[in-house]
Amino acid sequence: MSIRRAWTIFLRQLFLLRRSPYRLFALLYWPVMELFLWGVLSMYFHRTGNDQFPFISILVGAVILYNFLIRIQHGITISFLEDVWVRNFINLFASPLTLVEYILGLLFTSLFQMTISMSFMALLAWLLFSYNIFHLGFWLIPFVIVLFLFGLALGILVTGIILRLGPSSEILTWAIPAIISPLSGVFYPTDLLPPYLQFFSKLLPPTYVFEGLRSVVLRGTFDSQQLVYAVIFTGLWLLASSFFMYRAYRTVLERGVFTRFLSD
Repeated sequence: MSIRRAWTIFLRQLFLLRRSPYRLFALLYWPVMELFLWGVLSMYFHRTGNDQFPFISILVGAVILYNFLIRIQHGITISFLEDVWVRNFINLFASPLTLVEYILGLLFTSLFQMTISMSFMALLAWLLFSYNIFHLGFWLIPFVIVLFLFGLALGILVTGIILRLGPSSEILTWAIPAIISPLSGVFYPTDLLPPYLQFFSKLLPPTYVFEGLRSVVLRGTFDSQQLVYAVIFTGLWLLASSFFMYRAYRTVLERGVFTRFLSD
């Protein structure tokens, strides 16, 4: 594996971002709008609830952590789609570039984009709502690690699905993460879900992160056993998504359907 080739993939995305201010605008627009919406709503709940419940700490914190997850996933999948949209994807793999190097380059891109959007989002949360994400203390570290690895797994999985089904399935880039939010209880405890959905929510690592967020804010503690479950399921998701991506890539090669990315 060549880090230099992976770094080249990142540089290409960086040049695209530098030459197109609209990409930077899109990188900041949706996180800021979601933060503003939930921040104002949290202030309204806080005022009408007679200050009995820390709406701002829970809802704004959940928005920031959820957007951290989505930025990681979108950074990988949308960067892949940009290569598809400009009919460049097949050219990349006509070179010595390997699948691992390509995914690693997309990961570099994802980290860069996430750093920009999350830094701006955290600063805005502090300026507008006096909310400091770092008040979570030590627990912020495992929360971020779990969400980062799961976002990576989700990005690889969605990319693999689009690779396997073809460019026309690109809507899954936004559809699949949209399912994660209600099932993982970003804004509410998962025990409010119907019993048959609670089973699926327990398979999602973000569930334990957002339950942990509420636990830390309300009680100042978090059950470390829940963190163990989050780490285990994250590892399983990462292994399964990587295997699926590899199999999808091999299937596309063996069936000779790479040309779909030139015509669809």
